[in-house]
Amino acid sequence: TRDAEGFWNSQEKAQKVLTRIKHLKSQTDPLIGVAKDFEDAKVAYDMSREDGDKDLLAEADEQLFKLQARMEKVEMQSLLSGKHDAKNCFLTIAAGAGGTEANDWAEMLFRMYIYYCEKMNFEVIEVEKGFGTEVGIDSVTLHIKAPFAFGYFNCERGTHRLARVSPFNAQGKRQTSFATVDVTPEMEDNELVIPEKDLDIMPFVRASGPGGQNVNKVATAIRITHIPTGIQVVANSFRDQPQNRKQAMTVLMGKLQALEDERREKEIAAATGGAVERGWGTQIRSYVFYDNRVKDHRTGYESTDYERVLRGDIQGFVDAELQRKRKIQAERASRASQPH
Repeated sequence: TRDAEGFWNSQEKAQKVLTRIKHLKSQTDPLIGVAKDFEDAKVAYDMSREDGDKDLLAEADEQLFKLQARMEKVEMQSLLSGKHDAKNCFLTIAAGAGGTEANDWAEMLFRMYIYYCEKMNFEVIEVEKGFGTEVGIDSVTLHIKAPFAFGYFNCERGTHRLARVSPFNAQGKRQTSFATVDVTPEMEDNELVIPEKDLDIMPFVRASGPGGQNVNKVATAIRITHIPTGIQVVANSFRDQPQNRKQAMTVLMGKLQALEDERREKEIAAATGGAVERGWGTQIRSYVFYDNRVKDHRTGYESTDYERVLRGDIQGFVDAELQRKRKIQAERASRASQPH
């Protein structure tokens, strides 16, 4: 049909619709699969009882055991019900004060999230990367593409603290370093309109590697400053300026949306008499190497294997934070429904 031809003529629009369909399928397919497999297991149980077949009974037991794990995963996914939870996201890691040690810590977190994305089969694209003077990174922004990417990674938003005996300290002293993680949703072009007059757009020459060696002499990288808020974003992963500009605008839209969501969160909390969620910059987790311990300060969830955590084993922390958020939402809804 003519409508179908028009749909496929716009590759960008078609891709967005297909991505939306993929996201919806990621929500419905696990439920459909669990329901079907549960019915198959029930049939196997009934047949094993009728025929007295112990092998079939053992097979049905194994099916149910596997189903339980899948149902737990579906249950955790049901906690991702926020306005932007199903969207792709941008994750930015920035080293705190502390020079070399902080730069090294930021790079460790960067690798941790890359490992986690590999485990989850999430697509990752590097948007911007700034290197430390000697080692590590000063900052990095990742574009993470997957159903519910924002919902999962929003649980990582905040300040991450490292405590260890620093390999960069000749006296072998214990040292504390910080890095901040910011997470914003990927917004559609028509979801947020930013007036051109509010933007200061500055092309610059991209640099790469410690010391900032130039990889080309053409100003392809883009820095955009949102004048009213002072928010600044950089994109330098593409080799041409228009693509970097488009990507920087997408990152900026996500940051402005996150700012607006935080404002609304405070208004809702004030109206319902609940506590305001701690914002970006709040210390959320400590990684104490000399005690071999990682502790989340919001949920109390702990791991006694920091190396495993840094290899991307963070799902337990994410799940605990999702449950904490759901509890807060339920308490807020309960207060809102009570007569004043």
